[in-house]
Amino acid sequence: MKVDLGCGAITWRGVPEDEVLGEISDAGYAGAPWSARDGRTADDIRALYQRHGLIAAPGYFGSNFWDADKRDEHVATARRYAEISQQLGMTEIYIADGGFNSTAPSGRTRREAVAHVRPEDALPDKEFDVMIETLQAVGEALLDKGVRACFHNHIGTFVETEDEIERLLGATDPEVLFLGPDTGHLAWAGVDVLEFARRHASRIKTMHLKDIDMAVRATGAAAGWDYRTFEDNAIWTEIDEGDVDFGALFGILDGAGFNGWLIVETDVTQLSSPRESATVSRENLRRFGI
Repeated sequence: MKVDLGCGAITWRGVPEDEVLGEISDAGYAGAPWSARDGRTADDIRALYQRHGLIAAPGYFGSNFWDADKRDEHVATARRYAEISQQLGMTEIYIADGGFNSTAPSGRTRREAVAHVRPEDALPDKEFDVMIETLQAVGEALLDKGVRACFHNHIGTFVETEDEIERLLGATDPEVLFLGPDTGHLAWAGVDVLEFARRHASRIKTMHLKDIDMAVRATGAAAGWDYRTFEDNAIWTEIDEGDVDFGALFGILDGAGFNGWLIVETDVTQLSSPRESATVSRENLRRFGI
């Protein structure tokens, strides 16, 4: 298994970007996900990262893909991101559904329903079908530039549960919409991370590494916590400090011939600083030869 190891910036909330990238570099990572905010070009992104001895890792495109009125806009954005990815030497990008604050037929938002989703919290069939069609079109637009759209599951969205993820994957072309799963969001949703990886190993082209405390997950699911309450009660841990079996996971990826980026993220750390969090996760991964 050949791995390029990156670190996401989400732990550094409100910290200047130059400082964030410097600390990611100091912690021993090769790169960080790129962002096209503020109209940045590929040259802008490359120069910024090179100042810190980093390279750009796969970026992220998240939106409400079930909105039929925005399909043309989504495809146009995919084409722009494909060009930037191509110019940066990236062959993958994460594609994620939205819906955090959207109200489901139940009257709840999906942020309120995390880990205790009911059938009435699901996206209606008509909108789900639009999402399938749009993600297929987005994937095709990206592939035109040699970039693979890797679907990224996320708790608190309309593609959270195992049934929702499998419905989407079963309805899209595996050679057009690939996978960039998130281990923490899978576990938080109640999905068996290892079984999911075995089932879809050939479709996984990149991955976010996250770890969680499953005891917190169980308590919060039973109590009906919302997203913020789970985080306030320390659902997130550093890599290999929680309950995701990364040794077994890496064995599955290795057996499938995985070759690509793994991105470490701890959304909210209980340690003294984001830098310490990133460093602990980096050191823990060395035990697996990564």
